[in-house]
Amino acid sequence: MPRVIFHVDMDAFFASVEQRDHPEYQGRPLIVGSPPDQRGVVCAASYEARKFEVRSAMPSRTAAKLCPHGIFVRPRMEVYRAESALIMAILQSATPAVEKVSVDEAYLDVSAAFESLLDQDEALTAAKPLAMEIKRRISDERRLTASIGIGSNKFLAKLGSDFQKPDGLTLIPERGKVEFLRPLTIRSIHGVGPVTAQSLENLGIVTIADLQMTTLDLHAVVGTFADKLRERAFGRDDRVLDLSEERKSISAENTFLKDTDDRPTLRAALKELAADVAQTLDQHGAGALTVQVKVRYSDFTTLTRQLRVEDPLTSAEEIYRLACFLLARHRLVKGPLRLIGIGLSTLVPPRRDQLLLPI
Repeated sequence: MPRVIFHVDMDAFFASVEQRDHPEYQGRPLIVGSPPDQRGVVCAASYEARKFEVRSAMPSRTAAKLCPHGIFVRPRMEVYRAESALIMAILQSATPAVEKVSVDEAYLDVSAAFESLLDQDEALTAAKPLAMEIKRRISDERRLTASIGIGSNKFLAKLGSDFQKPDGLTLIPERGKVEFLRPLTIRSIHGVGPVTAQSLENLGIVTIADLQMTTLDLHAVVGTFADKLRERAFGRDDRVLDLSEERKSISAENTFLKDTDDRPTLRAALKELAADVAQTLDQHGAGALTVQVKVRYSDFTTLTRQLRVEDPLTSAEEIYRLACFLLARHRLVKGPLRLIGIGLSTLVPPRRDQLLLPI
């Protein structure tokens, strides 16, 4: 049976919601995040702001320098989550096979609707009207735009959704996928970050065509990722959609108004973060077997350290104590911190009768 995968990606989601809800922001460079006179980062930027090279995770002060006339608004996460739920409902009306990746993107497996077609490219072409209908509904019902990629696997669908943003629709045919990929840079392959890209570029591998044609053994450069890299270069990806609704991780962070290594200030921040993630755990009826601390220094160097436990963590006190333990054991407070965070993963059903872990 042919495989037909959509990747739906909302366009500048947070900023677009703000521009929809506040007409005075439409057509203007909008930056969602901390104001530039405070310590913080950009959460999202409208396409008007992106023309000035403003990007998410950029310090707000830097964004203000790049885009002096930018309008800064604080994020309204509850509004974005509620909007996301309505958009996901539209996607689930097209198929129950939806993998929600984040609040603003998802994969859809619509193969079942085209199982009577034997040819892969015929099925992909037949699916295009369904993608157009999803885009129309999002536009009419939510007054937002989405970009959709259509392909025979997740990699190609994701690549397609990025290709003609905003409000794009790109189908990558199976028989033409290798040629489609050839002119793209290696950085367009998901998983190829700046460090990996630089290592490959040092070997003269700049485009996917270079990757397709190379006879070099890349294991010495990128390790076990070399095999997957080769598969992606030829448009191959056998990953299936993860249709479970279980949350994979929970995290919370605090960016300080002023860099600090003051212990009472850091402990107070950790307590608040521990309470935050513990509350989210409780809302999901879960416990966590892995706790992680994250620190960012003045020069933006970021470190994380984690610990796995045998019994599920559920209480703020437990999480706080382990976070303090990780900070001390790895001596992470070796200078003023710009940011501190706590993350939980390996989520499992909680054990309500567990004892506090001795540290």
